[in-house]
Amino acid sequence: MKFTTPKDTQPAPLPRKRTSLKDLAAYLGVSQTTISFVLNDAPLAKHLTEETRRRVLEAARKFNYRPSYFAVNLHKTGSDSIGILVPEHSEGYNTVVMEGIEAFLLKQHFLYFTACHYHKPQLVREYSELLLNRGAEGLLVLNNNADFDTPLPVVTISGHLEKPGVTNVILDHRSAARLAIRHLYDLGHRRIAFMKGPHLIGDSAFRWEAMMQVAREFGVHPTPERIVQLTERGWTPQIGYGPTQRLLSTTRDFTALMAFNDIAAIGAIRVLHESGMAVPQDVSVIGFDDIISAPFQVPSLTTIRQPLKHMGKLAASVLLDRINNPSAEYAPTLLTKPALIVRESTGPAESGRA
Repeated sequence: MKFTTPKDTQPAPLPRKRTSLKDLAAYLGVSQTTISFVLNDAPLAKHLTEETRRRVLEAARKFNYRPSYFAVNLHKTGSDSIGILVPEHSEGYNTVVMEGIEAFLLKQHFLYFTACHYHKPQLVREYSELLLNRGAEGLLVLNNNADFDTPLPVVTISGHLEKPGVTNVILDHRSAARLAIRHLYDLGHRRIAFMKGPHLIGDSAFRWEAMMQVAREFGVHPTPERIVQLTERGWTPQIGYGPTQRLLSTTRDFTALMAFNDIAAIGAIRVLHESGMAVPQDVSVIGFDDIISAPFQVPSLTTIRQPLKHMGKLAASVLLDRINNPSAEYAPTLLTKPALIVRESTGPAESGRA
């Protein structure tokens, strides 16, 4: 049987919007199925006349017709794409995590869509629905709890809310606290100042609790004047600059400063320098994360390394496993290990004159 199209059919004018399959069918006077057969080189296209195939291809080129992903892949059960919710795009934690995620997804030929939630719960909920409606097969959530409902599998990085359908990839904060405080303790530091992380970051409370527990084990008792709360949003050194100014206005009776993260440590070192205090001769400073620029600071930054790239790769791998095996059981929490990276910003307390 031959599929034919009337030669005397007058082409209908096309709208100025992007040409759809329906528009192209109306223009040519053939069915959408016929066009789909030709453009996808389907086996049934061989039953069409040469003239029909030629007209379809010419019209597609003329009007720069681009079939939608779903029109081309109706036979597939998935979209080969996921959604990623990130706090923001900036240098630091998010950059390194995303590097691990992207490298893994590239090898798996998976597409991803990112949206910045800025730690706003309403945006997290809205974007999770939008990504679902756009065909995402799963969601990765960075540095935030998965505090929303979705039928999709969800993996968080540094999220701590346990709920069905969610896997949390987190750091072993107790081990991290032990590495940091033992390092300072072995250098002779007993008067240590601490930065508490912002309330909006999920890791803040867990890291702080671990730091305080380990500090007590070592006999280090932070006094209220040696504790400062980070309040600034964002990922610039400003988040540590202002709090360190407040700390120095209250006390200088400390020989070491445990910063919440590397970005805050960079801001703190600047304040100490402006106040005439040398790092590490007067005050040792230790950061957290081991961001890309940490080794290039002056002095280079001693820090607790989170395996951020590995965490990103692990989270992406688990999410794709869950997409491909939806009935399998998965652990609600996957724990990753930190490492102490010693550089120039910490030194013996005996040399300090804080």
